[in-house]
Amino acid sequence: MSKVCQLTGKKPLSGNHVSHAHNKTKRKQLPNLRSKRIWVEEENKFVTLKVSTSALRTLKKKGYAKMVAEMKQAS
Repeated sequence: MSKVCQLTGKKPLSGNHVSHAHNKTKRKQLPNLRSKRIWVEEENKFVTLKVSTSALRTLKKKGYAKMVAEMKQAS
């Protein structure tokens, strides 16, 4: 399964673990994703999305339709 937010497009970042001796090893910072069922008023049904928690807060504030419209406009 991919670890990408379906609304915002957030994906894993890569970087280094840095020890006290300054040894570097690769690491990943994963986005905080949750699988959520969201009610879509326009389609009159539930949609299951893999969404980051920050996107959930924005979704709660703006609503699904407005958020999707802004995402389409941005890309």
